[in-house]
Amino acid sequence: MSTYTTLVILCGLVIFSYLFDLFAKRTRFPSVVLLMLLGIGISLLTNYLGGDVGDTSRLLAVLGNVGLILIVLEGALEIHFDKGKVGMLRRAFLSALLVLMGTAALIALVLKMLSDEGWYICVLNALPFAVISSSIAIPSVAHMRKKDREFVIYESSLSDILGIVVFDFVLYNESVTSRSILGLGMDMGAIALISVVFCLGLLFIMGKLKHHIKFFLIMSVLVMVYALAKQFHLSSLIIVLAFGLLLNNADRLHHPVFARVFHYPKMAADLDQMKTLTAESAFLIRTFFFLLFGFSIILGELAQLPVLALGAFMIAAIYFARIGIMAVVAKEERPHVQLIAPRGLISILLFFSIPAAQAHPLVGNGVLFVVILCTSLLMSYGLVRARKEVPEPAAQRN
Repeated sequence: MSTYTTLVILCGLVIFSYLFDLFAKRTRFPSVVLLMLLGIGISLLTNYLGGDVGDTSRLLAVLGNVGLILIVLEGALEIHFDKGKVGMLRRAFLSALLVLMGTAALIALVLKMLSDEGWYICVLNALPFAVISSSIAIPSVAHMRKKDREFVIYESSLSDILGIVVFDFVLYNESVTSRSILGLGMDMGAIALISVVFCLGLLFIMGKLKHHIKFFLIMSVLVMVYALAKQFHLSSLIIVLAFGLLLNNADRLHHPVFARVFHYPKMAADLDQMKTLTAESAFLIRTFFFLLFGFSIILGELAQLPVLALGAFMIAAIYFARIGIMAVVAKEERPHVQLIAPRGLISILLFFSIPAAQAHPLVGNGVLFVVILCTSLLMSYGLVRARKEVPEPAAQRN
């Protein structure tokens, strides 16, 4: 294949993704589902033509991590924090944590009942399916009312972070001991300290940079710190969320010392440019990630009854836990918000992070695709229900 043919194909895929986004905004049908289906179609065409792309798992991991950073940052840059949102933040945290634990427990129980594997293997393989995907949830709720949108952003971002924390804890600790819990506490303290120091330092640097190339430098530093922290098994996604929240709310912090050191004249303009760049970069990475994941799906697996049955059991567990727990800890949220629990990028990343020796024999790419597809469709139904309700007054949207 020539260089120019490759460029035509890559640009064509981006155009398709843009059209899928337009279609999704009109129909509330998730664009990532269309991207995965397109990836499957490209895979079939490649096999028919006798092509061989090779192993794509490493590229998928790189794109997934960068995409996760950009999507969480994009969501954080939309949140204006004030004292009136403490209650919402508390509900979102409790919902994210308890739904994560409850869903993982139910799915692990299903895997245990269907196999002879130990509880450790079942829990480890259940966790990727218990995490809400902010990469799908955040872009999908852009046209919901402000209160619902902010809850989904908080909950899905916290679910990503908590899911990674719990997954890493289980992956490196086959049993819960006082030493492992102490280590988790020390790790969380370390990441909190790093987040404060790094976010303030990066905000200070933004105000001092005079070069016309600024934002990709900031993003590169952010990705590098994320990767370095992950090397030490720290929950570095907290850094990304904290930086986005600080940047979007820095102008609301009027302490004299903070304002003198960190406020600068072009802060508002820089924030607008950062939002635009983050959104467009996230769109590009998300496009190729889900195309590549669809490309990696073996279509024959989707026609197997055990795959479909296990996927159905997992979906039932996901919504049984979510609806029951949210009815207690987040009963203020409207019912259709309970349906916004898609699985996606973070589930794929965690799933591929499971070592081969600890993989569950019943859980494969086909099951993962079925769960992502069905949770995305149910989310789409929830979004349609939300659109049919009376819109909020214009004063509340501003």
